[in-house]
Amino acid sequence: MIRIAAAVVALAVCSAASAEPRVNYFPVTSGAHPHDVAAAPDGTVWYTAQSQGALGILDPKTGKLEQVSLGKGAAPHGVIAGPDGAAWITEGGQNAIARFDPKTKAVKLFPLPKGFENANLNTATFDKKGILWFTGQSGVYGRVDPASGKVDAWKAPKGFGPYGIAATPAGEVWYASLGGDYIARIDTATGAATVIDAPRANVGPRRIWSDSKGILWVSLWHSGELGRYDPLANKWTTYPLPKSKSGCYSVYVDEQDKIWVTDFVANAILRFDPASEKFESFPSDKRGAAVRQMVGRPGEAWGAESGTDRLVVVRY
Repeated sequence: MIRIAAAVVALAVCSAASAEPRVNYFPVTSGAHPHDVAAAPDGTVWYTAQSQGALGILDPKTGKLEQVSLGKGAAPHGVIAGPDGAAWITEGGQNAIARFDPKTKAVKLFPLPKGFENANLNTATFDKKGILWFTGQSGVYGRVDPASGKVDAWKAPKGFGPYGIAATPAGEVWYASLGGDYIARIDTATGAATVIDAPRANVGPRRIWSDSKGILWVSLWHSGELGRYDPLANKWTTYPLPKSKSGCYSVYVDEQDKIWVTDFVANAILRFDPASEKFESFPSDKRGAAVRQMVGRPGEAWGAESGTDRLVVVRY
């Protein structure tokens, strides 16, 4: 385990009474290239130090930083907070789902079954029954039952591409296929995936998130758009990024049903208001931020600047 102190660098200072969003940065270990983040139940923030094979733990109040090794050859991609309070990680280097217990600091691996080697694991989500679902960009999706430890996997329709994954309030599980150019609903009972084509060809659905009403929001990487898919109406609506025609990476829906995306080309985090259909931009103060998946807790939207070795938070 590595422990270092991290300084907090503020981009903007606002009074406590101000309603304006505030952006802060937290440097992490040099060379970590943090990929995804998760808001931990205890108020800390977890991140995957992909280039160092570790799970990072940041205390935003003090700036204290830890990194916990996930094992030999580890290369973690995604991290989420589970209903058990643990960090669940898509660990591509060891081709396994990893569970980190924040109390004991123990790391447990759930390897993928034979025949699904080199899955290139990407992201994960939990359904309402406490089952973890995951994607692998090599053309794989699957699930882990934390109670039994059983891991199931399936080959994805159209092969290569499964990337983002999310659960709706009703318990449906959907994933986005960057390479396959579609989104899909997984039958959580059988594991079968039903494909919904992208709004048009070659837009590249990358990440996916549900709002409180079960509307799906999708980052369209190749076309530089935010996509909205209504499953009941079977209808797509797309919203072009204000400055870019490509590079829409992450998507996250906050507790107010505002949509957060990242724009690699404009080097910015964007917040989209579905009511006004307008974007608000929070550009990075350093070049090449490359913010990947975002997540948050009420009043806070977190991301990882993989290109600058920092975490970023917009408090609103």
